[in-house]
Amino acid sequence: MIDARTKSAEDTRELGVAIAALAAPGDVVLLAGDLGAGKTTFVQGFARGLDVQERVTSPTFVLMQHYRGRLPVVHVDVYRLDHVQEVIDLGVHELLDEGAVALIEWGDVVAPALAPDFLEVRFEYGETDDDRRVGLRVAGPRWGRRQGPLKRAVERWCVA
Repeated sequence: MIDARTKSAEDTRELGVAIAALAAPGDVVLLAGDLGAGKTTFVQGFARGLDVQERVTSPTFVLMQHYRGRLPVVHVDVYRLDHVQEVIDLGVHELLDEGAVALIEWGDVVAPALAPDFLEVRFEYGETDDDRRVGLRVAGPRWGRRQGPLKRAVERWCVA
């Protein structure tokens, strides 16, 4: 587990940019945390890091957004889904096979329906309104091979 801290929404976006530099086709990033904790803000930065030019918004009511960048980005929000099977029905696996990177808000809830190979980014409120504690956990070989580069990419946000 890598423990990081951000001090503002823009700082959270910059963390997303730094992690996106390590992204590869077929990657899955699970985002966890309370409402308003920074999941979509992180995705905005991650997408910026992949050269997405479109405005990134929460897909809460449409469930999934697609963005074109250096790598295709699929932004999924499963908050409103009632069953894990609904995630499978969305076809995320097929999109990954096409070389996309999937960022799944509330991903910890649906992790059992996904391959056990992902980066989990968990957001918690910090001491002030803008502070966030961010826990990064790798699972599986895809992100496991990049754990060293991941630590280096986020070291400016890491807690001593």
